[in-house]
Amino acid sequence: MSSSTQIGHRSSALVDHLARLIRLRAESALAPLSLRPRHLLALTVLRDHGSPTQQALAAALRTDRTNLIGLLNELESDGLLLRRRSTEDRRRHFVELTDLGTERLAEAEAALAAVEDEVLGALDADERETLYQLLAQATTSHVADCAAGAAEDPPDSGC
Repeated sequence: MSSSTQIGHRSSALVDHLARLIRLRAESALAPLSLRPRHLLALTVLRDHGSPTQQALAAALRTDRTNLIGLLNELESDGLLLRRRSTEDRRRHFVELTDLGTERLAEAEAALAAVEDEVLGALDADERETLYQLLAQATTSHVADCAAGAAEDPPDSGC
């Protein structure tokens, strides 16, 4: 099918531009909290899925274990999470969000809400909800999935 017979617009360039706008503003909003977007994702997964193993968290974040260790070291040194060794298997570590981590995540989400209000200011509430629903639908098979990551661990590993 030639480009002249295609119906509708292609969205990838606009989605990329919107993502860049949000990413740049988000990085600026998160900097005073000593957080980066990758930190935020890990903290969100921990809040939403409890205390997974490091292996399950790496799978959920779609990162290799080496990069995960660096990420966890940063968050742990800031007091935002704890790692504890499994009593059943000393090679396995569980990752837990601390109270400070929960508080910092809430602050970050408030800062990001302000970013979203700025970047999406031309859309009314209904349009923003429609955008959210469409993005959620488009990314359903591409989101961080702690449960799938846990499938690589024994069933009692939790996520």
